[in-house]
Amino acid sequence: MTTGTVQLPAAKDVRDMLSGLVGKSVGVNPGAPVTPTPDKPVSVAVYVDPHMAINAICVMDLGASAYTGAALALLPPGGAQDAVEEDGELSGMLVEALHEVVNVLSALFNIPGAPHSKLHKLYAPGDDLPGDIEGMLANFNRIDLALEVPGYGKGALSLVLP
Repeated sequence: MTTGTVQLPAAKDVRDMLSGLVGKSVGVNPGAPVTPTPDKPVSVAVYVDPHMAINAICVMDLGASAYTGAALALLPPGGAQDAVEEDGELSGMLVEALHEVVNVLSALFNIPGAPHSKLHKLYAPGDDLPGDIEGMLANFNRIDLALEVPGYGKGALSLVLP
């Protein structure tokens, strides 16, 4: 049985993970917290430990959601940019690609001594969030990052520990 706790990764670890995943050097810098508002939908990935307790959350704005997913799936930048700038939502294909992105990001929390984290659920931008998860998004134990996916665009990502 593990006694450690999940820890927030360093910005460099997030950059290295995303850059390796999409095959491009993703820009990662300190940023503002990502929070959902009626006019700014976000995606929320919920990670759990082996006992199904939530141990981490990844919140991405529409830009980060669309651009990381599109870059991973090698989709044309125009479609992802349209999703962000015109549609305000992700296509089914972009949601599928984003699911793979956030699934791989679970590795950021799997450090020696910490309980194993795995992706439990992805809420796509616009999906209703359960109240308990929505409440956790404002926690202070977090890292907030601005992303730039070369050839696609800019977005923001927050990793939050409950």
